[in-house]
Amino acid sequence: MFDTILIANRGEIACRVMETARAMGLRTVAVYSDADAGAKHVAMADAAVYIGGPAPAESYLKGDRIIAAALETGAQAIHPGYGFLSENPDFVDAVAAAGLTFIGPSADAIRAMGLKDAAKRLMEEAGVPVVPGYHGDNQDPEHLAGAAEAIGYPVLIKAVAGGGGKGMRRVERPADFRAALDSARAEARTAFGNDAVLIEKYVSKPRHIEVQVFGDGTSAVHLFERDCSLQRRHQKVIEEAPAPGMTDAMRAAMGQAAVRAAEAIGYKGAGTIEFIVDASRGLRPDGFWFMEMNTRLQVEHPVTEAITGVDLVEWQIRVAAGEALPVTQADLSVTGHAFEARLYAEDVPKGFLPATGRLAHLAFPADARSDSGVRPGDAISPWYDPMIAKIIVHGPTRAVALKRLERALAQTEVGGTVTNLAFLGALAAHEGFAAGDVDTGLIERDLGVLVRDAAPGPTDIAWAAIVAAGLDGPGSDAGFTLWHPLRRAVPLARGEEPIAAEVEVLGAEAIDVHLVDGIVQARRAGGAWRLDGAPAPRAARVGAQVFVFARHGMTFDIVDPLDRVSTGGAAGNVIEAPMPGLVKAVFTQAGQQVARGDRLAILEAMKMEHSLIAARDGIVAEVLVTPGTQVEAGAALIRLQEEEKA
Repeated sequence: MFDTILIANRGEIACRVMETARAMGLRTVAVYSDADAGAKHVAMADAAVYIGGPAPAESYLKGDRIIAAALETGAQAIHPGYGFLSENPDFVDAVAAAGLTFIGPSADAIRAMGLKDAAKRLMEEAGVPVVPGYHGDNQDPEHLAGAAEAIGYPVLIKAVAGGGGKGMRRVERPADFRAALDSARAEARTAFGNDAVLIEKYVSKPRHIEVQVFGDGTSAVHLFERDCSLQRRHQKVIEEAPAPGMTDAMRAAMGQAAVRAAEAIGYKGAGTIEFIVDASRGLRPDGFWFMEMNTRLQVEHPVTEAITGVDLVEWQIRVAAGEALPVTQADLSVTGHAFEARLYAEDVPKGFLPATGRLAHLAFPADARSDSGVRPGDAISPWYDPMIAKIIVHGPTRAVALKRLERALAQTEVGGTVTNLAFLGALAAHEGFAAGDVDTGLIERDLGVLVRDAAPGPTDIAWAAIVAAGLDGPGSDAGFTLWHPLRRAVPLARGEEPIAAEVEVLGAEAIDVHLVDGIVQARRAGGAWRLDGAPAPRAARVGAQVFVFARHGMTFDIVDPLDRVSTGGAAGNVIEAPMPGLVKAVFTQAGQQVARGDRLAILEAMKMEHSLIAARDGIVAEVLVTPGTQVEAGAALIRLQEEEKA
């Protein structure tokens, strides 16, 4: 067994691996970039090594620096986590060449599954069912169009080196094929440096069900399935295990196919076989097909751990150290049901834009597992994925586990950045999801309902915000000093909605809130506030903001009456960066006529590309940035000429 391992990653997965390694008595080494010098995973490790700048290409993708850090600190093995270098076979070879152990599969196994077309051919040879499609080398557009005709519309165009939905297009009819092909290839070329594609039959009511496998290089077992059908733009949102509606026959067929796939490449370590399932006729053994294999630990691995009682990271470390698989297939069974919800810093009403911000407040429920790489006071960086945490629950049945997920999300408290917490709560309460009637199109079909913004209204939520805003801090006795009047205005706003109120401080634990239509009595007992005798929602004031932790969190701004902002009639004239990011491309120039909806630039932030669109027809007055420029949120990028007044 090793005595020291280096984790070649950051955030919640680095912390997750360290927790198991420490429980096994192992010493851990972290690596970090400029942006992560004060990060949680750095603080958790026994040693930490600086490896470069904030951009992944300057740090976490620098395999030579990571290997040097391992040698420098006496680590015998490297755990890659997921993402970054976890599925890079050249890095695996370099680790071995340095005399170190890679905690994961061989480079050959990763290469075998690295390209979707080659992997599908390999799976067909191993007797694993594969979606009807074209996986050949001929990339001529006419040949691909002919293949699509032969398969039958609708079809999916998919980048062979793809992932995360990039380089993927659904095509409903032959007339749209060429435009979709060009678009998919352009996106794949940018994302992966490889514009080759494959064509597959599109499944009408698809479910994404994957099987966790684990091998020792010779034999393999499966640890049952996870359902990851709740997706948006091919990004998983809530995962669960086992899959709702799963039959014994279907589970046996999928499990056997997954084991055949793993053993066909001599797989060692944890991996996932992803299947697309046709749910239009229910779950049937003849209705699932291989999509791809992820040759690493998955983000959603905790739900498998919850239903099997297995620590997959411990298994990874032990098998990498030369130990045999600790169990046989007969030793494994499913107990209960588990869910995982991915909590992100993102602005849901604005199209799920990734967000940044400093976490002024962060608290998770004690009766749920929360895997997180951030702490209160930490900043969500524009350089990396904006995940705050994974909230995991387990229960004896699916219904009980889902209720526990609803409660855990309701009790999760985040202040300092916008999040998708309310969206997750709406999903957990969705009738179709509760009934197990899920497919990959559920979120898009009901998006309007799921992202509806709840207004606070004249309720205890607004009252709690007013009380928190009226105090200087916990235990404040404002009103009893020379500098505070006994009764004063507390101007609040939620978005564009002003809330007028006054607070009258009667004592350290007594406040009257004066509203237009009456008075609310706020009294504190046992360290908690009550409003007109009823328990008040928890609230926290940080600077000029108040966070009320009800309805999955609401933020109020304390308005400075001296602060006056005027747009000066410039609305629509300036295209601004909606978040910090890197300008990837600019498609216009000064003097050019543009129309409303035209794409003017692309901003890359948090591993995603965002198109910046003209808000109106007009003429470009000036372009203020060039490709390669790093910009802050709100930075002016392109300015249109003033509109002529009638």
